[in-house]
Amino acid sequence: MTGSEDSGPVDDEDQEDVVEHVVHDVRDEIRQGHVTDDVSHVLEERLHEVGVDLRPERLDDLAEDIENDVST
Repeated sequence: MTGSEDSGPVDDEDQEDVVEHVVHDVRDEIRQGHVTDDVSHVLEERLHEVGVDLRPERLDDLAEDIENDVST
């Protein structure tokens, strides 16, 4: 990432950028066949790895958006 691992909690704007980046990566990996697990679970793990914890409802919404996008 951009070094935010060393700078403590991310602010809201940075968090949204991180979320967008992770969502993009997960979407690409699904399209390439690299992700076969539950999208919500994968997304939650990836976001947790970069220090972002979202409400379960937000995670589910993002996962649903990803699933809808890759199925079209």
